[in-house]
Amino acid sequence: MRFVVGLTGGIGSGKSAAADEFARLGASVVDTDAIAHELTAAGGAAIAEVRRRFGAAFVDATGAMDRKRMRDLVFSEPEEKQRLEALLHPMIRAESERRIAAAPGAYVVHVVPLLVESPGFRERYRRVLVVDCPEALQVARVRQRSALPEDAVRRIIASQIQRERRLAAADDVIDNSGTISALQQQVRQLHEKYLALAAV
Repeated sequence: MRFVVGLTGGIGSGKSAAADEFARLGASVVDTDAIAHELTAAGGAAIAEVRRRFGAAFVDATGAMDRKRMRDLVFSEPEEKQRLEALLHPMIRAESERRIAAAPGAYVVHVVPLLVESPGFRERYRRVLVVDCPEALQVARVRQRSALPEDAVRRIIASQIQRERRLAAADDVIDNSGTISALQQQVRQLHEKYLALAAV
């Protein structure tokens, strides 16, 4: 069985920055957000079903899923969020499993924003790694990169699992309330730890 680390954290916590550093150090990174983007991009495997289930208005002029329209829909109507997840999650899981099996690194970092919300997550990972920072910092980072209004960012945070529950599920925690170099140093320490564990 591959040594797989499940990496998670709330929106704006710094999951991507941590994953980038793991990749730079030689770990294999499988990112479910990247897979979701591929599936819903123009020509993506999910586009035909998005059009069939939600209507042509949810596919933009380029042939990709209209992300803003879909985001507005799923945050206003929880049952529509469940419909989208029922479509995408099995496809994301299957592609993740394929990439994990084919990954060349000594261990795999599987980036999953909703990891702790997923049933049976404990069986899939040797370690659960949470990237954490205070909520105010999450809001500031997301607004800086996406230009979303503060209330929209706070709604996204509120829709995710509570920070305390995420931390309670963690085997390892990266505190990303400081500088990027502080985050990278923590990743380097964990990289050495995971290399040693994967070799056992």
